[in-house]
Amino acid sequence: QVQLVESGGGLVQPGGSLRLSCAASGSIRSIYVMGWYRQALGKQRELVADISGDGSTNYADSVKGRFTISRDNAKNTVFLQMNSLKPEDTAVYYCTARRPISTYHYWGQGTQVTVSS
Repeated sequence: QVQLVESGGGLVQPGGSLRLSCAASGSIRSIYVMGWYRQALGKQRELVADISGDGSTNYADSVKGRFTISRDNAKNTVFLQMNSLKPEDTAVYYCTARRPISTYHYWGQGTQVTVSS
């Protein structure tokens, strides 16, 4: 089992920045793919970004150039730096982890990000 705990959400004005963190514990390994999904009210959950154990990254088109995902394998932690935030980034953000060839995701409890003036 893998446990994931997110932190860093909150309220920010358009154009502002936030940094999300996700601490993993349990049977996590550095080869796991870790990532962030988000779900806005009334919409489906969508991938924001993920990062492989070797550091390869993948981003949704809507966040490219604004968000950066990174990880610290020694601390089993993944980060999401979000810059130039827009109101449409408002959502609950979920941390995930999965084995490289598995479609099964472990999920955190989610953290709310609200972008509003």
